[in-house]
Amino acid sequence: MATIQEKLADSLSILKQLQNEAGLAIVKSSEISRTHLERLKENGFLQEVMKGWYISSRPDSVPGDTTNWYTSYWYFVSEYANARFAQEWCLSADQSLSIYSGNRVVPAQIIVRSPQGSNNVVKLMHNTSLFDLNAAIATPVYREPQFGLNLYSLSEALLECSPDFFKLDSVAARTCLSLVQTVGDILKIVLDKGQTVKAGRLAGAFRNIGNTTAADEIISTMKSLGYDIREDDPFSDQSSISYFRATSPYVMRLKLMWDKMRDVVIANFPETEQRYSDVETCLQGIEAQYKLDAYHSLSIEGYKVTDELIEKVKSGNWKPDEDSSDAEQRNAMAARGYWQAFQAVIENVKKILNGGNPGDVVESDHRVWYRELFAPSVTVGLLKPSDLAGYRTHQVYIRGSMHTPLSPDAVRDAVPVLFELLRNETDARVRAVLGHFVFVYIHPYMDGNGRIARFLMNTMLISGGYNWTIIPVERRKEYMAALERASVSEDITDFVLFLASLVETKPTIKKNSDK
Repeated sequence: MATIQEKLADSLSILKQLQNEAGLAIVKSSEISRTHLERLKENGFLQEVMKGWYISSRPDSVPGDTTNWYTSYWYFVSEYANARFAQEWCLSADQSLSIYSGNRVVPAQIIVRSPQGSNNVVKLMHNTSLFDLNAAIATPVYREPQFGLNLYSLSEALLECSPDFFKLDSVAARTCLSLVQTVGDILKIVLDKGQTVKAGRLAGAFRNIGNTTAADEIISTMKSLGYDIREDDPFSDQSSISYFRATSPYVMRLKLMWDKMRDVVIANFPETEQRYSDVETCLQGIEAQYKLDAYHSLSIEGYKVTDELIEKVKSGNWKPDEDSSDAEQRNAMAARGYWQAFQAVIENVKKILNGGNPGDVVESDHRVWYRELFAPSVTVGLLKPSDLAGYRTHQVYIRGSMHTPLSPDAVRDAVPVLFELLRNETDARVRAVLGHFVFVYIHPYMDGNGRIARFLMNTMLISGGYNWTIIPVERRKEYMAALERASVSEDITDFVLFLASLVETKPTIKKNSDK
């Protein structure tokens, strides 16, 4: 007779067969026997989304944890819509544009259009919902490859989106406009349907972002064919970003976000007149901060760190080859890696204080920080040396966050943009705040992103004469909430105010003039 463990293993084998390429399972009750279904639910491997629908989950998930749902969300929408409407459905034009612009934030409500829709709200997990709108769908439907979502084509979405979309989500709208290669597809649609108002709105939108060629082509073509067209700018502001045709949405999105958030940083982050004229004294002051910095930064990431452990790795008494108990200590490896990375950061600060461009210096050496953070894991054999080369090659998710970090391919488009922005930014406050935020927004590594972002922040603060600033673990919840708001709502205000409350603008490190 099969044991309980053997029966559970059989059920897990069935669940594995239902997983998609991402290792997630969207399960309909009709696809699995009741016995297997109940066993997997009881053991925490399935969570109910709604009657008859389930997602795979982790048995160690705590009640209220949203991670499983946010990870599975877009796959679920696709599977559910296909099950109800076959392929006769698509997302709304507004949501289609959001997807095209690189935004994967889970919305409070998703609108699915279908001729078979019943105009009902379907309640889902964690206060999210789906509205199945009875309406015509895009012609033709574009099938998005990652999640299998049915979208409007880019051209049709720009025409069919709500006029308010350009004001409410200007970053997504401008990003999508920059992706348009030619207005020919747009003109075909408006000419077939006689959509002069929508054509005039898009002409105004193109002119707003600086694409005067596209704007003029729409106006001149419509007028030459006898249409009375009036150009109307749907945006409520002007962007200072010069127009260029983007090949990746993330290039334009990051530049627009930086431009949008920059003024908020300058308006809310205190200035300092402090400047470091004595490099060695500055570096000694940073060294003196190590113990406190390591405790708080590692504790924020969930490591258990003690003064004894910090001193042990700092003094070189951490010897995994001789002490097997040390080799098995995750906390000790993290602490040792932090010490090694901290030393590399200090060398970068020295380069900057000696005249190096902060963006150039960090672009060259941030990979060194990452390698040093995880070198102890290579030493004890938990990671291969090749694991520390380059950026991540798999999708990652942030526990409890509605923000989904960029795909591995998008990371390679986005990271160079971040360092271009840092290199060209003249205000150290902006480099520090937005450098930290954008780094964790991209999440280029499988692990260590928060620690590297805080190193980056402090490197940029020092470059502007500010003191090394420690984010206390006691304020972790506030810190994470501010980052979440910036990632999900593109509102950096809370994060700026949070960091501003910590930064010390008065000199705490002696300079030559103090002697």
